[in-house]
Amino acid sequence: MKNGRSLLLAYDHGMEHGTADFDDRSIDPKKILAIADSGYFTGVVLQKGIAEKYYQSGGYRVPLVVKLNGKTNLLKDEEPYSAQLCTVDEAIQLGAAAVGYTIYVGSQHEERMMKEFSKIEQEADRAGIVAIGWMYPRGKAVAGREESKEVLSYAARLGLEMGAEMIKLPYSGDEESFSWLVKAAGRTKVLVQGGKQTSEKLFFQMIKDALKAGAVGAAIGRNVWQAKNPLAVAEKLHKIIYKLI
Repeated sequence: MKNGRSLLLAYDHGMEHGTADFDDRSIDPKKILAIADSGYFTGVVLQKGIAEKYYQSGGYRVPLVVKLNGKTNLLKDEEPYSAQLCTVDEAIQLGAAAVGYTIYVGSQHEERMMKEFSKIEQEADRAGIVAIGWMYPRGKAVAGREESKEVLSYAARLGLEMGAEMIKLPYSGDEESFSWLVKAAGRTKVLVQGGKQTSEKLFFQMIKDALKAGAVGAAIGRNVWQAKNPLAVAEKLHKIIYKLI
């Protein structure tokens, strides 16, 4: 966090999406970490392997957020489960200032993920680092309603009641509905997810609307490092989030 706001550069896509999102530039973690270390971001999100092999030995200033769980997309499971693959202690040894964990709200396996996150939140709290919940509705119980106000506000409230300091949520489509998500999250801070790459005009407007609705910032990946000029996008994001424009 910086002045109550946050802008995270997400680069945990390789585990979840394979190489589908990458080109010759973005497949190289060093190039993404150079963007993250530009001064525009308050954190970079990595799985433990990249954190160990690139961040830890690179002398980077940008704070590290280690994603503690993950899965591939090779098994098309209607009821997803994202297993914990890294501990809070391991993340701290890698230099983490925060940890992240996905809960698929609505999956038949949500209880298992809730139990794992509950333990992670306790360990992070004792260690004095931030626990961020990726609150993503998935599963047959919420099929077709994953981005609805009702389901996303439920996910936001779950984050609050589980004790997350911060949660990452998909955008609900408009400022009014997203403001309800923020209210549901209470004193838990809300980051809006960047999602798939879209036009810069639509993307920047979404960020502005989410901030107006009460979000404290954003966690962006593809809309930065898939852009023709990632640093220009990062600079504008930074100015929007910190109300410099």
